Amino acid sequence: MNLAQHPVLSHRNSGVLLHLTSLPGAHGSGDLGANAYHFVDWLVSAKQRLWQILPLSPVGSAYSPYHSPSTFAGNPLLVDLDELVRHGWLSPRTHEEIDTNRCNFECVAPYRMERLQEAWRGFLQKVQKAEWMEFERFRAQQAHWLEGYALFMALEAHHGAPWTHWPAPMAQCDPGALAEAADHLADRLGFFSFIQWRFSVQWKRLRQYAHTHGISIVGDAPIFVAHHSADVWANTEQFHLDPQGEPTVVAGVPPDYFSATGQRWGNPLYRWDAMAKDGFDWWKARLAHLLEMVDVVRLDHFRGFDSYWEIPASEPTAVAGHWRPGPGQALFDELAAAQGPQTTTQHLPIIAEDLGDITPSVTALRQACGFPGMRVLQFAFGDNSTNPYLPHNFEAQTVAYTGTHDNDTALGWWQAASPSERQAARCYLGPQVDTEIHWAMMQALSQSKADTVVFPFQDVLGLDSKHRMNTPGVAQGCWQWRFDWGQVQDEPARRLAAMTSAHGRNRRMQV
Repeated sequence: MNLAQHPVLSHRNSGVLLHLTSLPGAHGSGDLGANAYHFVDWLVSAKQRLWQILPLSPVGSAYSPYHSPSTFAGNPLLVDLDELVRHGWLSPRTHEEIDTNRCNFECVAPYRMERLQEAWRGFLQKVQKAEWMEFERFRAQQAHWLEGYALFMALEAHHGAPWTHWPAPMAQCDPGALAEAADHLADRLGFFSFIQWRFSVQWKRLRQYAHTHGISIVGDAPIFVAHHSADVWANTEQFHLDPQGEPTVVAGVPPDYFSATGQRWGNPLYRWDAMAKDGFDWWKARLAHLLEMVDVVRLDHFRGFDSYWEIPASEPTAVAGHWRPGPGQALFDELAAAQGPQTTTQHLPIIAEDLGDITPSVTALRQACGFPGMRVLQFAFGDNSTNPYLPHNFEAQTVAYTGTHDNDTALGWWQAASPSERQAARCYLGPQVDTEIHWAMMQALSQSKADTVVFPFQDVLGLDSKHRMNTPGVAQGCWQWRFDWGQVQDEPARRLAAMTSAHGRNRRMQV
């Protein structure tokens, strides 16, 4: 029985993992401008069918896309400034003093927000009637999340963060106080709504361009949300919070081989009982919104839907936590039903991130839902032939990676690997590992029976550890990697296209 019935996940295909901020460009970070379209063209030349990205949400602490003030909003730093210049709302600048080799967000974020403010003022001065009507139509259509998000951001700009330190009527969402604040902060609400309008227009245009060229977009959904977010502020009854709005328990993972104290992520935990009472409406709205933006959703930390590690908020580490039952199948049944009366969980375009310490009950939940799981080749070596990350042990309903955004690059992994790991990889992959470890790993995955394989762009280019995107548990220096088209040349696309064709992964999909 083929459970992966969604068209993007139900046959052999391959793609590339690259977040938008890593694209080249003149404004300090990649965005939705010309280089994003050029990357789609590059994917076509390499005969790829998938472009996997990280969350599109605004970034929060340490500029992580996994710590956002909203799960519904788009990242303002991704808005193409050149498009705003073409509209006449923003003046061009010929000499940008912004680092183009990496995303130095400490400089990039204030610079881009200043330019967006300038564009908002230019829009108000020069807007045509048709443009204004389009803007107002967007605000009305997206009001179910946009009004709350824009007000949250306006209040943050006025009062600072976190929201629990705002005046009590604002922190507690008193309707009268919020209405008064919205009137007082109308210009700021307009500004934050304007950003989301341009993000939406630009993203839809790029996604349509990708679809026209046979490329589907794989998005990403973190399981938990940030405490300082419009999601928690506006839905306090659905999270474990005290009367002041502070978390009573937080998310993380228990001590393991890698950390004697575990990981204390600090996100507030859902009150799954409260969410179940309204039929998981917040989750339904979240998934529906995501599927308006991407074709497939990678659901992060899937095991948390089966059971999650609950840590008392007063604890400084994850040691004193406890396992608690998650919502399980009931949540996904509700999400499927919300997509239509004939939809089952097997039709949902979801990839379950099931890496790490996975119990049989987590696997059973994933299989019952019909979601493909993930396999990372860097985890395969140094154990034995039954290691589930070795390609010969894959099942077809699998999405396989050389590495993810949390891993070192393939070359970096090889350079840091132990002698036993190197020997195991050499025996399994062949002598090519000593000269082109990245191509040896990509070849093994492409040949495997996994329906879907995804390669980080750093591995396609054969880059080392200096080009790693993220190191879990490290607060500084992550999410900054960018490439330059001069690094790419013609050879990687040619070789990737030949490999993809040889292994039957270049069939065009309907999206």
